[in-house]
Amino acid sequence: MSATLSASTLLVVPLAPLFGAIVSGVFGTKFAGDRIGRTVTHSLTILGVFIAFVISAMTLKSVVSDEARFNQTIYEWMVVGGLKMEIGFLVDGLTAMMMCVVSFVSLMVHIYTIGYMEDDDGYNRFFAYISLFTFSMLMLVMSNNMLQLFFGWEAVGLVSYLLIGFWYNRPTAIFANLKAFLVNRVGDFGFILGIGLIAAYAGTLSYAEAFAKADSLAKLTFPGTEWMLITVICICLFIGAMGKSAQFPLHVWLPDSMEGPTPISALIHAATMVTAGIFMVARMSPLFELSDTALSVVMVIGAITALFMGFLGIVQNDIKRVVAYSTLSQLGYMTVALGASAYSVAVFHLMTHAFFKALLFLGAGSVIIGMHHNQDIRWMGGVRKYMPITWITSLLGSLALIGTPFFAGFYSKDSIIEAVHESHLWGSGFAYFAVMAGVFVTAFYSFRMYFLVFHGKERYDQNPDAHHDDHHHDAHGHDDHHGHDAKPHESPWVVWLPLVLLAIPSVVIGFMTIEPMLFGEFFKEAIVVDATKHHAMKEMEEAFHGPVAMAMHGFTALPFWLALGGVALSYYMYMINPALPAAIKRMFAPIYALLENKYYMDWFNENVIARATRGLGVGLWKGGDEAVIDGAIVNGSWKLVGRISAAVRWLQTGYIYHYAFAMLLGVFVLMTYFIWVKP
Repeated sequence: MSATLSASTLLVVPLAPLFGAIVSGVFGTKFAGDRIGRTVTHSLTILGVFIAFVISAMTLKSVVSDEARFNQTIYEWMVVGGLKMEIGFLVDGLTAMMMCVVSFVSLMVHIYTIGYMEDDDGYNRFFAYISLFTFSMLMLVMSNNMLQLFFGWEAVGLVSYLLIGFWYNRPTAIFANLKAFLVNRVGDFGFILGIGLIAAYAGTLSYAEAFAKADSLAKLTFPGTEWMLITVICICLFIGAMGKSAQFPLHVWLPDSMEGPTPISALIHAATMVTAGIFMVARMSPLFELSDTALSVVMVIGAITALFMGFLGIVQNDIKRVVAYSTLSQLGYMTVALGASAYSVAVFHLMTHAFFKALLFLGAGSVIIGMHHNQDIRWMGGVRKYMPITWITSLLGSLALIGTPFFAGFYSKDSIIEAVHESHLWGSGFAYFAVMAGVFVTAFYSFRMYFLVFHGKERYDQNPDAHHDDHHHDAHGHDDHHGHDAKPHESPWVVWLPLVLLAIPSVVIGFMTIEPMLFGEFFKEAIVVDATKHHAMKEMEEAFHGPVAMAMHGFTALPFWLALGGVALSYYMYMINPALPAAIKRMFAPIYALLENKYYMDWFNENVIARATRGLGVGLWKGGDEAVIDGAIVNGSWKLVGRISAAVRWLQTGYIYHYAFAMLLGVFVLMTYFIWVKP
């Protein structure tokens, strides 16, 4: 621990956004009479997040330059049988990086929200929510124990429920937030089982103490089976990550979360909630390194998500849903890297992805504003000349997403591909194919969206449903009064300024940080890799000759040509020969139907799993709750007591002659018994 990191200073990082959230949520809403206006609300919440970002940046500087570290308990809540339940902070390279990414992206979203939500009646409430969301995520990444980790984990889930259903008068929004809540509960059940197993067998919730006992846990088997205990623990923890980070088959909630306002789509999908699972697995690397089985499961699930969620992006027409499926695919890439024991590469892609994906989401929101709340890319086109800042920043974000050499996404995505190629774990062959094919798919759907939105013939005046979605109808049904043929327009400065600020790291952050983060000591002590068993990172380090050489080599590598092929094909199909997509759709109608219905996962969940669980629930309700608990135990007990009381009440008449008669009868019975029965 270094003196440069003090507990009181670190405590300000999560508490500053929390303070803004509480004041805005109480005094800026009807809860306390709406005593503060919009200006005070957004100023207060932005100031809180800005303070968090400044301290996070200072902390990162201390961690990098002074090798400062911090691991202390802030508050001891309780001790149960020797199990300590505490609030504490752990700050190392992994935490400091996450603090900066979360606070910076959140700050950009806060500023952007001023322009995006200016006409919404829930303006103050929205700022309170996103500030509370930031607090929850900071508590998660700064935790030094699993209790606080679980608190932050559940807190971001709760606030995401409120944000996805922000326009609570919309049935689709209510369905979406309930779906997100229920699917995450499935993952969280596995997560808490994993934490419970660690607490039961390691006797601690502290990261440091649990990791110190990892080798002894690796020698144990799960009771009643031949399964290794460490494998069960890691798979349970990863099930939690599957829910939060939207991995197949627990991915179904994330595309529907687009029902929330665009700023929260950027916050959920870029740097916060969906990356919590990736961060957690990286933090638990001392445990995952001891189970090749768990790593293979992680890798295969990630590969399925990376490839098959990318396919779904091809058929989407809603601009936000295209970017959402891109997020699913990129989360799959991160998960594949985790499975290859390239934890630092996964976290590196988490960081670069946070910037360019937030840029793409906020750029999509800027287009929605400029197009008067139309979200259908089929009715856009030619937007480039009306929205030049949105156009150039969106282009930079798209180039970063597809892995163009020298852009941030290139360094992280190519590192993932190389790490999988060097891995020899079971499933690495399929994973390598998936991430390579995903390069082409990502480039195709990303530039399909780009060309349809910013280039080609203007189609916005042909839209049969000009007022498509998003906040055209706000929570109180207020309409956007722009007509069908209104020209697109550039967004106000509070909207485009965050785009410019996010575009800068989307281009340069990979070049600047790849060497210290992947091949230096930035993650020293934070991430553990057994180089004798999992040597992907070692082989990558031997082949690395600097970011410039890597980028120059990238122009000759297969991923670049696959990406270029995807861009060229999308240009041909949607700019030169726009009749071709319709012809392909007719030719491959069954495949298109499969993709359009999202592999029928929603249908399966609603008609098979939901009905089965509904039947089980009704059986437990009728048979267990009503029949056994209410009927036999609760109602049966008072009925039995009532019947006994009635019988006793019949005997207790209160008349003396009845009691005298009973005494005489008793004497007669006793005399008869002793005379005739006893010899």
